[in-house]
Amino acid sequence: MSLKKLFVVAIAIFLLMLFGGAFYTVSETDCVIRTEFGRPVGDPVTEPGLHFKLPFIQKVNRLEKRLLEWDGPPVQMPTKEKTFIEVDTFARWRIVDPSRYFVSLRDERSAQSRLEDIIGSEVRTAVASHELIEIVRNDVKRVLPVDAASQGSGQSAVPSARRGRQLVEKDILAAAAPKLLPLGIELMDVRIKRVNYNADVLTRIHQRMISERTQIAQRFRSEGEGEAARILGRKELKLRELESKAYRTVQETRGTADAEATKIYAEAFNQTTESRAYYAYLKSLETLRSVLGDGSRLVLSTDSELFHLLKRPVR
Repeated sequence: MSLKKLFVVAIAIFLLMLFGGAFYTVSETDCVIRTEFGRPVGDPVTEPGLHFKLPFIQKVNRLEKRLLEWDGPPVQMPTKEKTFIEVDTFARWRIVDPSRYFVSLRDERSAQSRLEDIIGSEVRTAVASHELIEIVRNDVKRVLPVDAASQGSGQSAVPSARRGRQLVEKDILAAAAPKLLPLGIELMDVRIKRVNYNADVLTRIHQRMISERTQIAQRFRSEGEGEAARILGRKELKLRELESKAYRTVQETRGTADAEATKIYAEAFNQTTESRAYYAYLKSLETLRSVLGDGSRLVLSTDSELFHLLKRPVR
């Protein structure tokens, strides 16, 4: 065979291999499983670059090496106290054994379905094993308010979370991860994205929350009214004390003044006959002023001292 024919044959074989898919590339984010008539052959190809396969016989199946997401649908499920809630979860996973993954699941669609079965089951188990407060609360160290009904006993009306949502999520991860390893999947993380009440019980829950807040508000009002009554009582007591002290001071001052006036009158009365007469005259006028008023009429007998006083005033 001539050199030209050999060259043509080589070109033909090269073109046949090229168009028959004998060469393929692997990127940094992929790994490749080669199959012959649907059955895997050889080891998974993880090195990036150009690779060779048998044309027309072997087929390239690409798998993702990066982290993948699983976003489950919202599912209604009961808690430990039989309260139905709607839980929405998501997870992150990756393929750690491409051969086992391909044999078990083939593609990502099947993997998503399997993840939903396993993770969804573990989420329902975890929610059914915990009370609602454990699913809702994330910070177990936060102090909850105490209402009037529980203040006397020292207990919170709303039970505090003993574990919290983070530990519940870790329980779900620990339970689901071993079940996915035989499928070639490593479960990296599971999170509860959203928790909603069932629409049928949402109205009743709102009413209960309103009732609890109303009770707490009434307790604050009662405490405020009691404190106001105590303040008013202290004010009245203080006011009466001040009035009593003021009245005593007034009476003492008035008594002192009356005593001083009486002393002055007595001293004036004991001085001379004219002074005594003048004093008697002034006292009589004071008596008339206290007895008579505007428009008053007075009937006096001729032997009355007041009659003589008015008839014959002191000169």
